[in-house]
Amino acid sequence: MESSEVNWFDIVTASLDSNSVSVLLGYGNGSFARATSYSIDSSSWSVAVGDFNNDNQLDIVVANQNSDDVSILLGYGNGSFATAINISVGKGQEYVAVADFNNDTRPDIVVTHWYSSRVSVLLGYGNGSFATAANYTVGSSPKSVAVGDFNNDNQLDIVVANQYSDDVSLLLGYGNGSFATATNVLAGNGQEYVAVADFNNDTRLDIVVTHYGGYDVSVLLGYGNGSFAKETRYLAGANTGSIAVDDVNNDNRLDLVVSRWSENDVIVLLGYGNGSFGTATNYSAGSYPYSVAIGDFNNDSWLDIVVANSGSNDLSVLLQYHRGAVLNEITYASGGGSNIQYIVSGDLNEDNNMDIVLANYGTNNVNLLFGHGNGSFESPIMLSTGSNSRPTAVTIGDFNGDSVADIAVANNGVKQVGIILGNGNGTFANQTSEGISFDSRPLAVASGDFNNDKRSEIAIVYADSDNVDIYFAYNRGVFAKKADYLGGYRPSSVAIGDFNNDNRLDIVVANSGSDDVSVFLGYGDGSFAEETRYLTGDGPMSVALGDFNNDNRLDLVVANWNNDDVTVLLGYGNGSFANRTNYIVGSSPASVAVGDFNNDTRPDIVIANYDSYDVSVLLGYGNGSFGNTTYYSTGYGSGYVAIGDFNNDSRLDIVTANTDGEDVSVLLGYGDGSFTTSTNYAAGSFPTSVAVGDFNSDNRLDIVVASGNNVSVFLGYGNGSFAEETKFSAGSGPWSVDVGDFNNDSRLDIVVTNLESND
Repeated sequence: MESSEVNWFDIVTASLDSNSVSVLLGYGNGSFARATSYSIDSSSWSVAVGDFNNDNQLDIVVANQNSDDVSILLGYGNGSFATAINISVGKGQEYVAVADFNNDTRPDIVVTHWYSSRVSVLLGYGNGSFATAANYTVGSSPKSVAVGDFNNDNQLDIVVANQYSDDVSLLLGYGNGSFATATNVLAGNGQEYVAVADFNNDTRLDIVVTHYGGYDVSVLLGYGNGSFAKETRYLAGANTGSIAVDDVNNDNRLDLVVSRWSENDVIVLLGYGNGSFGTATNYSAGSYPYSVAIGDFNNDSWLDIVVANSGSNDLSVLLQYHRGAVLNEITYASGGGSNIQYIVSGDLNEDNNMDIVLANYGTNNVNLLFGHGNGSFESPIMLSTGSNSRPTAVTIGDFNGDSVADIAVANNGVKQVGIILGNGNGTFANQTSEGISFDSRPLAVASGDFNNDKRSEIAIVYADSDNVDIYFAYNRGVFAKKADYLGGYRPSSVAIGDFNNDNRLDIVVANSGSDDVSVFLGYGDGSFAEETRYLTGDGPMSVALGDFNNDNRLDLVVANWNNDDVTVLLGYGNGSFANRTNYIVGSSPASVAVGDFNNDTRPDIVIANYDSYDVSVLLGYGNGSFGNTTYYSTGYGSGYVAIGDFNNDSRLDIVTANTDGEDVSVLLGYGDGSFTTSTNYAAGSFPTSVAVGDFNSDNRLDIVVASGNNVSVFLGYGNGSFAEETKFSAGSGPWSVDVGDFNNDSRLDIVVTNLESND
């Protein structure tokens, strides 16, 4: 059904058990709004659309199996419908079709009666009402009905699939709304569904029939005089149901799409254009798929398939794709004992070459790897964070007001934040920690100019404290006494943004122990209002920001580890947020990222699920809500997710670091919100973080992975595949990594905190 206001396809379904029809309005990107249901009579079986009252708005007709009528729902043109009008036609309606049988430009209705072996024709008056039904006898237990001109007299005829008489009935039309006595043509065993089209390009309509109990479909080529050649059967597997006809591979030849209810899939038979078809290819659907249709649901000019699954009570949308390929990996050794935990990439020294920063937990340091622009890197530069410092997080900012990037490291082992001042040439002073020691173990750190003094301040959350602390910088890189702000229990993640549109930075903290987030609004002088808390799910671990309802106000998305869902909190633009909306994702969601995966300019969400070994993708509708979760398998222990365009098709792709599987997974995006099956690359021992960037200046995104005591760089070929890995040494136990231009050479440099070596 097509909307009268926008050129997006919508879907209408008949619900057998709930005595209703459901309308799903399409967003034009392959996703649909939640169903709106309309009550009808008993056991709706099939549905068709037409403009029955000449108001240029589409209406709906439903065949009700267990009552004596059909239901008419007149449309208002805005996606809603009037209360159903029931018209008596006799019991046992199965299928309904709409056409103009008497050439008065008003749509009429034909409906099959399974119990009485007849069809009823209802001529429309053009005002939403219909004449009394005229009945015609056909074969035994008629199921499906289709309409076409089979004898080239420019008058519409009717063909019916008869389940128990193993034939199809042809009723030739006189053009005045009446029909000749049915002629029956053998067409296999247990006919289920019939469709008509010209399969051999002779301008004569042909017939295709599916068989309820058989393993094939039958094609009957028409002679153009109302008679047909003997059927040709094509193997299709057990228990075929509905059939749809269209050119699904853009070769100007009609193809067949058939549902198989016992196999939980659909099959596609590509046509040769001469009336014959190729071998069937099957595609998984939901449980007990019965009805199938074809349309371009994401406006990419490629036809897609929609399937009604009666067993799982849902719809399957199968979008057609262009698939990419993935080749081999590259590995770089990072040195013994470093135990890399976190990695980021960027042009740190402004030479237009991508560099890498590693956090080495095991060797207590951070590593900088400056890129040469050809996929290779200089030997790592180690910056110590101190003995037993156990660095757990790192951030970058200008902490002494000299316009040169500095590094702030949260050292978990010694309960302090270390400051490493940059000299602007890629070298750094020794770490200091003046003014920023504390009693609890730091867990996460972020920086921003909270008081508009052109210097970066530091915000810290702790593993065993409920505070958020702010430290203010002097010009010489020394920090004033901290300002404490009480937050929730067990803060696990912190992010910074302007939540009330006052051009002053605010803070949000995910509290894994109290199942909420704390929002601290900034006054612009380095101080913050008391927290306001908003409930999330159980165990929030990661928080990200985005404008999910296109109102130019920042919203929040939180991954809830214990609840297996994400929470979306829409911002009002005044620093407050609406009540939470939760969306089910995979098991133990650990990381969340935001991007536009279907190129509709609306932000979508991807989540790495640690214990279900997959990612969850939620496509945004642009109004703050999201479609159903789609899952894509990755590897064991997906703990981190990153986004980039790896095959230069202007469509975002996904990469995950899989800690338990010791690999990374690459999923290429089709630009419609769906992704290929993952391709996994071995990535060393316990990869914990992944980042993307163009490390060899070839305009193709590459991948860098932190694993064990190494970082591995996979150079991209620009088609979704990657060269073998190259390894670089790192410190001990790198945990967190960030990037910045530390030597003012216009090339990004890398800074890494090392949990084990505390540097």
